[in-house]
Amino acid sequence: MRVLITGITGFAGSHLADLCLTKKDVDLYGIIRWRSRTENIEHIWDKLKLLECDLRDATSTRDVIEEIKPDYIFHLAAQSFVPTSWKAPSESLTTNVIGQLNVFEAIRKIDLKCRIQIACSSEEYGWVNSFEIPIKETNPLRPLSPYGVSKVGQDMLGYQYFMSYGMDIVRTRGFNHTGPRRGPVFVCSDFAKQLVEIEEGLRPPVIEVGNLDAKRDFTDVRDIVKAYWLSLEKGKAGAVYNVCSGTSYSIREVLDMLIELCGLDIEVRTDPDRMRPSDVPVLEGDNSVFSNDTGWKPEIPFEDTLKDLLEFWRKCPKRV
Repeated sequence: MRVLITGITGFAGSHLADLCLTKKDVDLYGIIRWRSRTENIEHIWDKLKLLECDLRDATSTRDVIEEIKPDYIFHLAAQSFVPTSWKAPSESLTTNVIGQLNVFEAIRKIDLKCRIQIACSSEEYGWVNSFEIPIKETNPLRPLSPYGVSKVGQDMLGYQYFMSYGMDIVRTRGFNHTGPRRGPVFVCSDFAKQLVEIEEGLRPPVIEVGNLDAKRDFTDVRDIVKAYWLSLEKGKAGAVYNVCSGTSYSIREVLDMLIELCGLDIEVRTDPDRMRPSDVPVLEGDNSVFSNDTGWKPEIPFEDTLKDLLEFWRKCPKRV
């Protein structure tokens, strides 16, 4: 089986690559750009086949997909940081929507028969009323960021290509996920990195935070990528699935858990630059549809995820 991961050098992409390499009879391919950072996959470098491609370029995308002719495509490549989408909304929309469009058009034009997973996002739901929690796949989409809008675009494009051309597409709406290798701009990893720097005397015992009242549904990335695999192994073509734990924590609770794990006396200070123009108050999902179709359920306790995240930063505290 030929498996292609777009975004293979990223956080989830690298963990998905680890998982794919445990499967029998899988030839694993990845797409990288010339400026891609590759430290997340250096430990498996000799087990991959990497091809250079910019998904925003239709010709480049078609050439690479025609060369690989994958059986499975996991489309994870995206501009995935919500605050960046406020500063560069056009870039986020172009990368996420047009990049995916080029993948679909390449598959359609070469008449490739393959299964495609699209990594969509809980940010599509945006504003959620209290009576709509836990969030089901049928909930209205009310995105509150350019990133959320871009993911709605990817989601609906997946539905349209399934309906119009019969393409074998499965859409997963992943809720928040974290764990080792998570970039320091994301909240759990940001807190963990700051705390490790305090432990090592690299900064004073002050941690800078944004909105601590938002509640998020966190899942370990290693459970998330198992869900991605199962979405193509057992998921229904055309379906959309929430991938989440079903339990939410406030960002304040996450911070308190990390501080307790470190055993530090910390001053918490709000940084206005970390606040967003608008923020989704609560994202807590219902994973029952996906669980029923695939048998998936999250297995790694959230506290263990946070412990592993701290250990990750202790081993490479100066990594950016």
